[in-house]
Amino acid sequence: MNFIHEAKTLFKVNIREYGMYIALVVIMLTFTIMTNGLFMSSRNISNLLDSTGYIAVLAVGMTLVIVIRHIDLSVGFAAGFLGAIAAILLTGLGVPFYLTIPIILVLGIVIGMFNGVLVAQIGIPSFVATLAGMLIFRGALLQVTEKTGTIIIKDEHFNAIGNGFIPSLMQVNGLHLLSLLVGAVCIVLYIFSEISNRKNKIKYQFDVVSKGIFVSKLVFVSAIIAYITWILAGYNGFSWTVVIMVLVVVIYHFLTTKTVLGRHIYAVGSNPEAAHLSGINVKKITYIVFGSMGMLSALSGILFTARLQSATTTAGTLFELDAIAAAYVGGVSSAGGVGKVTGAIIGAIVMASLSSGMNLLGVGISYQYMIRGGVLAGAVIFDVMTRKKRG
Repeated sequence: MNFIHEAKTLFKVNIREYGMYIALVVIMLTFTIMTNGLFMSSRNISNLLDSTGYIAVLAVGMTLVIVIRHIDLSVGFAAGFLGAIAAILLTGLGVPFYLTIPIILVLGIVIGMFNGVLVAQIGIPSFVATLAGMLIFRGALLQVTEKTGTIIIKDEHFNAIGNGFIPSLMQVNGLHLLSLLVGAVCIVLYIFSEISNRKNKIKYQFDVVSKGIFVSKLVFVSAIIAYITWILAGYNGFSWTVVIMVLVVVIYHFLTTKTVLGRHIYAVGSNPEAAHLSGINVKKITYIVFGSMGMLSALSGILFTARLQSATTTAGTLFELDAIAAAYVGGVSSAGGVGKVTGAIIGAIVMASLSSGMNLLGVGISYQYMIRGGVLAGAVIFDVMTRKKRG
């Protein structure tokens, strides 16, 4: 009985976080039933995760930008423009892919830093500064793709980032062995990090959940990782897109939860004035967050361009809105100071699952936009209501 009572209390306290996972499970179950299991087929889940990649990495960066009470509208066309520059470097100038990728990522950081200077140093509201950036990159993208229209990329290694899969050591009963091993390593690392976290909390006399709840959580999350691994191993295994997406989440999750920088970002988001008075350099944090957003825009551009195997004049259209939607659905608060990068990924998968499920059911595009808009509005209403209750 104590277990149930504690679970209820935990759910109430962390309703933002758990509500999102429940929403994802409900969406997946609903579409699986309505499509007679087609939604959860290996091929569909693999395609769903691949098509989420370039928005998911943007959503991670956007979460941190919203956490510090700003917004970045330039990321969509910045991604499209940087993807086109990558295509020009690869095809027009013959630069090898292993040099092209770092060049584009550094360019992304420079662009992000420039936004940071406009916002933190000059004091332009981030909405206006990045709206200007959005228009500039839209024009720049049209400029570089104007003569040729679509730039086709022939580089196999570069295209593999968006379409390739990790090599299979061998097939075991039709399953991709290396993917199974990667999944197993992820589960072991997850359990290890959770146990060490718990030990640290006990050591410093912080409150921890009971052993029953803790073990239940470990089993539940491990089962989800195992199930997704098994589904993907039944098709072509983990794609490079999924590997990149997971690496971005792991790195950013570590930075935001285990480092001084992470604590400073959330301190600035919670109360910039108090953060400044306590000795935190608010301008520096703004530069870092916008710089990281620029780098992730570049990565998003690389993933999208590699997936299409070409750069197009419309690349990046509405990416910024999809990323903002994913961040809000993932539990970031419009008031700042609240939001997790893991939530951003779940938010991106929720939105992608809605699109994928509705496509399988043959729902018209007009209804799809309305439903996705409704989900976004619902997520923000949920955020406001939970904040009022806490307040």
